[in-house]
Amino acid sequence: MRLSDAGELGLLRELERRGLVSGVEHDAALLADGLVVTQDALVEGVHFRLDWISWRELGFRAAAVNLSDLAASGAEPEALMVTLAAPAETELAHVVELYEGIAEVGVPVVGGDTTRADSLMLSVTAIGRSERVPGRAGARPGDTVVVTGPLGAAGAAFRRGAYVRAPIRLEEGRHLAVTAHALMDISDGLAVDAARIAERSGVRIEIDIGRVPLAEGAELDDLGFGEDYELLAAGAEASDFYEIGRCLEGSGVALLRGGAEVHLRGWEHFV
Repeated sequence: MRLSDAGELGLLRELERRGLVSGVEHDAALLADGLVVTQDALVEGVHFRLDWISWRELGFRAAAVNLSDLAASGAEPEALMVTLAAPAETELAHVVELYEGIAEVGVPVVGGDTTRADSLMLSVTAIGRSERVPGRAGARPGDTVVVTGPLGAAGAAFRRGAYVRAPIRLEEGRHLAVTAHALMDISDGLAVDAARIAERSGVRIEIDIGRVPLAEGAELDDLGFGEDYELLAAGAEASDFYEIGRCLEGSGVALLRGGAEVHLRGWEHFV
């Protein structure tokens, strides 16, 4: 079997089955004393194109998508570690711009690594602390499902050959983490990420597409693009956010519009 057959989730299930990884079912790893650690990599030609994004914006993006995982853990960020792989002919000024973009998030870079590569790759590790990490496995039948903001902006921008800045929902994450039964960020598309909560929690999630807030210029299909980095929560006391669905007995996810089911694809890393 190839990675294109197994997909990201299939790969993780196989590694878990073999005892080679553990605790990878959530947005970040929870260690002792409330320490929360997460890591994401951005690869040129896969996650970004330099003719569509500036070096500064790329740096901000790399930091923001990692802070999104901390937000989904209700964490307060403490530090970043950055690994940069780049061609030797890369302009030093461009790398400085990239780190200036990282600095915009206001979290110090305390270490990392640099190495030569044929194309650009940027990997950020974000470290924080949280009093309570809901994770993905605690949703219960009867829970309401909410999102922190409009979705589809990233998909709409991509159709125009551009990127939008990822929102940083740290404050919202800390608020939701107090009461939420499950919490994660939306990085791979609404249906895909809701399905991760449903699978880990053993519930069925029904989402009313008509209640999902759309970003300006976004269309329904953009909900499947991912990279919105808003937070998705089940069972939270969250009257300040958008209620879009509920958890029921059963399994899987249903996206409903006028009673009919709507099918949206999401991001798959190995397809």
